[in-house]
Amino acid sequence: MERERKARRRYGNAVLMTMAALSCVTTAFAAGGDPLSIVNNLSDFIFSIIKALGVIILGWGIVQVGMSIQSHDASQRTQGFLCLFGGLLIAFAKEILTAIGAI
Repeated sequence: MERERKARRRYGNAVLMTMAALSCVTTAFAAGGDPLSIVNNLSDFIFSIIKALGVIILGWGIVQVGMSIQSHDASQRTQGFLCLFGGLLIAFAKEILTAIGAI
């Protein structure tokens, strides 16, 4: 008796979860636009992620330079400036590549 009640409860839960999952399904429509514009949008998205990472690295480089000035550590200052300039290069990678004609 108890086993039968548990089986019905499990079956009812499975049906309920299946119906809930099926009711959340929506139709996805493909964009009817130019495929080249989709690729350009993806490229812009990737370059925006790269720019965000470059700004984060740039900020960390500024922190390292500030800490090295406070502690008078020349090797940390060198690492800070390398990180700072590397962050600048990464942050402005798209602009640099368009300036030299690579994109």
